[in-house]
Amino acid sequence: MDAQTARFDADAHAAEIREQGFTVIENFLDAEAIAAFRTGIAPFLGSHRGRNDFEGFETERVYTLVARGKVFENLATDERLMALLSRFMEGAFLLSATHAINLMPGETAQGIHTDDGFYRQPRTGTAVGYSVIGAIDAFTELNGATQVIPGSHLWSEDEIAERKKAPGGLEAMLVPLEVPAGAAFVFPGKLLHQGGANRTDKPRLAFTNQYCAGWARPQENFFLSVPKETVREMSPRAQALLGYELWPSFMGMVTGSHPAKALEPGFVPPIVAQGPR
Repeated sequence: MDAQTARFDADAHAAEIREQGFTVIENFLDAEAIAAFRTGIAPFLGSHRGRNDFEGFETERVYTLVARGKVFENLATDERLMALLSRFMEGAFLLSATHAINLMPGETAQGIHTDDGFYRQPRTGTAVGYSVIGAIDAFTELNGATQVIPGSHLWSEDEIAERKKAPGGLEAMLVPLEVPAGAAFVFPGKLLHQGGANRTDKPRLAFTNQYCAGWARPQENFFLSVPKETVREMSPRAQALLGYELWPSFMGMVTGSHPAKALEPGFVPPIVAQGPR
């Protein structure tokens, strides 16, 4: 454990999340880590824009970031994040999505949304997922800083409907999270938020890692997008986050075996080895 991790107060950050719906981790990345991120992401930028207004027609998104370099794997498995997320999600929770977001000049604001609405669980229940957004460029109100509605993670569907009727609606309640480069913030998927509009002449680069309970289906299907050869080179923590671990007591098994066995060279599932019945 390094000194930065040792100083990290996961319980204090967890308390902020419970109270206001988010927490900011100052200096999550130092200058060296930011530079490494920029170097690692550079080959993947410049060729793609979002396919709809939510992705952003003027936004570059690089998906499956965890498999595109050790620097990105390290972000997804950061010990401080693992400690903080463990305050909310038990057992072998999973990485649900991991991508870079490069908000270009002229990008418009997203609609207000939640990150785990597709699970269709009651809002009054425990959050199924948690999101991390890291600033590679400083986030400002002008360049499209993520905007949140503090406390909205505690609202029921009825309470959201009532607040929509207030003067200015939900939009009047949004607060931009203006943070310096290197900062990151963490929030439950139930928090109402949106990406802001970039009204500057420069892009705003960030990354997001999203996590979900071990029993939930991740947004990205890493079994299909990350080759086993790549997974074999990853840390045990990264392998577990990608699904090569059991959720007690046997969810995620591979023909009755621990899923990590599927990473062994030459592994053939028994049903394939035995042939058809």
